[in-house]
Amino acid sequence: MDIDYFSAFVIGILGSGHCLGMCGGITSMLTSALPKNSSYSKTLLVICYNFGRIFSYSLIGAIVGFTGSVAAKNIGVPLSGLRMVSALFLIFLGLYIGQWLMWLNKIERLGKYIWRYLSPYSKKLIPVDSPAKALGLGALWGWLPCGLIYSMLTWSLASGDVARGALIMTFFGLGTLPALLIMSYSFIKAKTLLIHPIFRKFMALSLIFYGIYSLYLLG
Repeated sequence: MDIDYFSAFVIGILGSGHCLGMCGGITSMLTSALPKNSSYSKTLLVICYNFGRIFSYSLIGAIVGFTGSVAAKNIGVPLSGLRMVSALFLIFLGLYIGQWLMWLNKIERLGKYIWRYLSPYSKKLIPVDSPAKALGLGALWGWLPCGLIYSMLTWSLASGDVARGALIMTFFGLGTLPALLIMSYSFIKAKTLLIHPIFRKFMALSLIFYGIYSLYLLG
């Protein structure tokens, strides 16, 4: 089994409801706190913020992809084993988003150790009144502890390649983009749909079935 970029994009879309919970408030703050006399448009700042966020995803994906490559070539860890772990994480992700099993919370706690050192820098970027600040805030927020991101990083790890690991996370980030744009521009009806419990359950089940299908392909 070898996840393609379209699949990573779809998984980003399926996790949209979770994205609104994790990053939606930040996006709202970014747009609502824009000074009225600012010389920069709201659209420009939103684009810069999301570019920085997706860039961080790609960077982390490259690092993890390199780690997978080292593990496979130098240590002898089979990529098939890593792919099986990735498929299992996808199932756990579905259970997490559906709020049926919250094991990924424990993994998110591990990321909080890194976030504790990065989060103070975000205060220096507020108010977000320039493209540079929006870009910087987005780049920082790409490191926010998130079970959805960590689950996708297992796919970068299983890719065993720097470029492929980065591209998987890039396409995943693009999949999360529509949800955060909806939050940025206050499309209430679309937002209501994304956070609706029935929609979340449907997305969660889709992820679980995809993970099971991935395990089937490995067999």
